[in-house]
Amino acid sequence: MKLLWSIGSYFALCALGSLLQTVPPIMRAVPVAAAAPQPHEAQHDGQHDFDFNIGSWHTHIKRLEHPLTGSTTWAEMQGTVVVRKVWDGRAQLEEIEADGAAGHFEGLTLFLYNPEAHQWSQIFSKSTDGTVSQPAIGEFKNGRGEFYDQEPYQGRTILVRIVWSDITRDSHRFEQSFSDDGGQTWEPNFVATLTRAQS
Repeated sequence: MKLLWSIGSYFALCALGSLLQTVPPIMRAVPVAAAAPQPHEAQHDGQHDFDFNIGSWHTHIKRLEHPLTGSTTWAEMQGTVVVRKVWDGRAQLEEIEADGAAGHFEGLTLFLYNPEAHQWSQIFSKSTDGTVSQPAIGEFKNGRGEFYDQEPYQGRTILVRIVWSDITRDSHRFEQSFSDDGGQTWEPNFVATLTRAQS
């Protein structure tokens, strides 16, 4: 009986050795600790990322007159922007008024924070048509906010990118760009530089 067990053990060990030879060396060398799950990095709570925007501002606006046509003609306007917080900072309402050679411009932007996604959305409307845009959704990283959406434009669906940058306590920059090639290239068409109005 002992002899049969020894012979059986021998063949079993030989079979195991042969099996191990077929396992790629990289799999044999992986330490057990490497398979342990990595700790999940805490997600940034962005509820206060738009706090810089609250208040009254002077704005200088440049608007490209004919986007995605190769046009380089810009219309310029000067105006004011007033932003107030809603829902204890989880939303904001922005009112824009500006004037230039092209006439009077009035806009309204609603900012909403989604605490589950840790992202903001912004929805724009202008007084000339009273409709609302598709929500642009995004977040801030390293002091720069990027927001994206898809919109119909002249019979096509294009990508829209909004960037908030150069943010200080008393100034910041807003830029909207269009892309009709799936985001490979972007053409800025609405640029606003804002400086805080002194109370």
